[in-house]
Amino acid sequence: MRRPRRLLLTLRLGELPEHVPSLSSCRRYGVTAADRVDGGVIDRLLRHHGGAMRCARLHTARVTRAQRPGVIGARRFDDAEQLSGVARVLRIEVANDRGVLPLIDALAQVDRVERVAADRLCTTPFDASAALAHRLLDAEAAWRPREIIRLPQALGYEAGLPSVRIGLADTGVATGHEAFRASRLGAGFDTVDLHAADVGSLQLVGDERGYDEQPDDEVGHGTSCAGIVLASGELLPPGGAGACSLVPVRVLGAARSGAGRVGIGALANIDAGMKRLIDLGVKVINMSFGTAESALRAGDALPHLEVVNYALARGVLLVAASGNSGARELYYPAAHAGVIAVGAVDDKRAPAVFSTRGDHVALCAPGRGIWTCGIDGYAQVSGTSFAAPFVAAACALLAARAERRAWPLSPELAHEVLCDTAGPFAGVSGSNADGCGHGVLDVEAALRRLDEVIDDALEAQSQE
Repeated sequence: MRRPRRLLLTLRLGELPEHVPSLSSCRRYGVTAADRVDGGVIDRLLRHHGGAMRCARLHTARVTRAQRPGVIGARRFDDAEQLSGVARVLRIEVANDRGVLPLIDALAQVDRVERVAADRLCTTPFDASAALAHRLLDAEAAWRPREIIRLPQALGYEAGLPSVRIGLADTGVATGHEAFRASRLGAGFDTVDLHAADVGSLQLVGDERGYDEQPDDEVGHGTSCAGIVLASGELLPPGGAGACSLVPVRVLGAARSGAGRVGIGALANIDAGMKRLIDLGVKVINMSFGTAESALRAGDALPHLEVVNYALARGVLLVAASGNSGARELYYPAAHAGVIAVGAVDDKRAPAVFSTRGDHVALCAPGRGIWTCGIDGYAQVSGTSFAAPFVAAACALLAARAERRAWPLSPELAHEVLCDTAGPFAGVSGSNADGCGHGVLDVEAALRRLDEVIDDALEAQSQE
């Protein structure tokens, strides 16, 4: 779905107008949003197609006002923010929704404009196969997926470090859940900003316009992802990230869909949450949400591109669910270059029938019948949404291992190590595994391969 009257406009490098305030300044300090962009062709098109308008920069600079007093926000962005594009994204709201699509087409022809798109709504789960079912916990079944990826052996080899932080961009987390009481769940925040008119026939429930520091989950999806990463190990198996920390951000609000709930959020809300996670210094971000390429119009800007590029420039490891359509297609952010796209296998190591496939998929992890946390108690869940956190946890352990050995871990190296050490699929022919990546996650093998890579590099350095 497209969010009415809203669009995201990325200007070309060097074209950012200094008079446009940040969205944060408008919300927190009462600064008035700008009613013009360039005083020229962009403003004429906005008023012709959209009537009255107001705009603000979607993101704030990594360097704060306190760090550079007297310097306006538009001048505090650094090279990584400028080159990735996050410094140049404007969120624009117009008065007339009927003119938005022709407005986007017209703005795309303007030389000063790099990208322009509607502010779409993203939902999770991707489809009904990821619905949660609350039951009594089956401890034996809970251990099976962890054993498939050799997680117990991996945690014995590398326990993780609290200094390595994972960002979870999702529906938030039930912070009071008993499985997180002894874990390293950090302070989070909420970037959801929705209106009832935005979501069509869906009914928003709970906190829909908080934009605050309370990432409380009202869906259960984010809590289930967090349990895979961070559970204390008292009833559930221990979280895959060991002693690493988790920072939850609620980028998806809650909407009633039939008898259940889904997470829903605008692309602008998601990207704002991602940017803040990156600036907080997380090393890994899990993204169990997506927008299908088929949902975009021909020529539309691809969702999340600027914030993905910014994360990669900062050395952040990005992990995303491939989707649950069972088809060979692209979902974003999973399909962006540099993102580790994760499909799902069942407890027999065979690709799950719902797992979205494609050449961009890096590898698979368990994603069917996974026991984890629910908002209230425990849940058994299915979907690539819950395969991705296993890989995010593995990335955190890789980062901890690299930090322990004082070695930089780049997104490219993490991708290479995970893919090179992935184990074989079981019970399928080559064609049935086509588009499912290099195989099934093997966390212990990935850690040992990273040590080999570091050892080889150190030996080469000693011989120079």
